[in-house]
Amino acid sequence: MLDVGTQAPDFSLPDQHGAQRSLEEFQGKWLLVYFYPKDATPGCTTEAQELRDRYEDFAAQNADIVGVSTDSVESHKKFAEKQNLPFSLLADTEKEMVTAYGVYGPRQFMGKKYEGISRSSYLINPKGEIAKVYEKVKPKEHPQEVLDDLQDLTTA
Repeated sequence: MLDVGTQAPDFSLPDQHGAQRSLEEFQGKWLLVYFYPKDATPGCTTEAQELRDRYEDFAAQNADIVGVSTDSVESHKKFAEKQNLPFSLLADTEKEMVTAYGVYGPRQFMGKKYEGISRSSYLINPKGEIAKVYEKVKPKEHPQEVLDDLQDLTTA
């Protein structure tokens, strides 16, 4: 995981439409980068829906959202369309961004060990610095937690 105050690692990855997205295009805005294990799984769907439902609240605070997993562009496209997601899902099929942000590694689920993504997020400030780190994210509560932090950080 990266530390608060450090520069967020740059990225350039395709979104669900095949368009390249990079950190640079979000300069001047707050950016929530949320990492999730897999499209269309229960926790990931809940998190995406909760963020979708609060998207206007993020926009009102000059914040955008990008989701990142190692799923393909095509998988992201189906997931985003089915869930009507207004934000980008980045396809990190080469595991470059998940590695740079320190969210990929050994995991365990129901006694089974595997390599995967930990459900975690970074809130990046308008200058491109890590403002907040969220580990072990709870999909249902996460959007409100980030919105509360945005409120605190923008009024400080």
